Amino acid sequence: MRNAGSKKGAVVGSGGQRKKGLQGKGPTPRATEREHHPAARKAAAATKAEQARARRKGEATNSEYVAGRNPVVECLRAGVPSTALYVALGIETDERVTEAVRMAADRGISVLEVSRPELDKLTGGAMHQGMSLQIPPFSYSHPDDLLQIGRDSGVPPLLVALDGVTDPRNLGAVIRSAAAFGAHGVVVPQRRSASMTAVAWRTSAGTAARLPVAIAVNLNRTLKDWATAGLMVVGLDADATMNIDELELATGPLVVVVGSEGRGLSHLVKKHCDATIGIPMAPGVESLNASVAAGVVLAEVARRRRAASRI
Repeated sequence: MRNAGSKKGAVVGSGGQRKKGLQGKGPTPRATEREHHPAARKAAAATKAEQARARRKGEATNSEYVAGRNPVVECLRAGVPSTALYVALGIETDERVTEAVRMAADRGISVLEVSRPELDKLTGGAMHQGMSLQIPPFSYSHPDDLLQIGRDSGVPPLLVALDGVTDPRNLGAVIRSAAAFGAHGVVVPQRRSASMTAVAWRTSAGTAARLPVAIAVNLNRTLKDWATAGLMVVGLDADATMNIDELELATGPLVVVVGSEGRGLSHLVKKHCDATIGIPMAPGVESLNASVAAGVVLAEVARRRRAASRI
């Protein structure tokens, strides 16, 4: 009991706490398990950083980010499939920002406001000008699917194969020409080839959404399988066996193989071609860009097929 008239003084008895104080509290927790211990804070920070790295790794693997106002607007105009439009907080708007936000909203694409540091991380430090567009992974077809699509079309199958074309702009341009001249699909090798990036999407002007693109694990095997299925295989080559004016094979089931920008057709791919064709050019011009050459040949194939259908 305390002394009368004072808040201080001796206290008689423990209030029942002595027995409780003598009870054991069990083993001391590890330092990383104690909430306010420096080791626990360090472990929590490491876990958070690892989760962030995993998220960034997943985003880099599964999605692509187009940075910059002009590229974003061009992708949206071309109808490139997109999942989100990121806009920096406090961005200075112009007609490109207004158009991008309007097109994204019209297509049901999420418009998200993020801080500039976060946008820097998403785009890998690229010059984003306050805007970035997230593009999901491209859905590739199987080479067998292209052959079946050609057979079901009611006209002789027309397929395009790319051998070592590494520039995504060339890939997108070939896809655009293939769609324009009635091809049923484009196949690219799994290795040493351009893939369907945002650049390829943009160059194709959205036609990649309508024309199937397949990946061949082994292009030579795919060409051999298509030849066995009855398709003739012709390759574009500087040292061709025939001129494009002699392309009588155009009206039948056909595969047009386009070589790389520098070395042309590889030796093995050339061996699987039934014929190689060249494009006559004016003196002093060595060669054409891969996508331009593909467009010229496909246009000639389409012309011959139209002429044959009128007979």
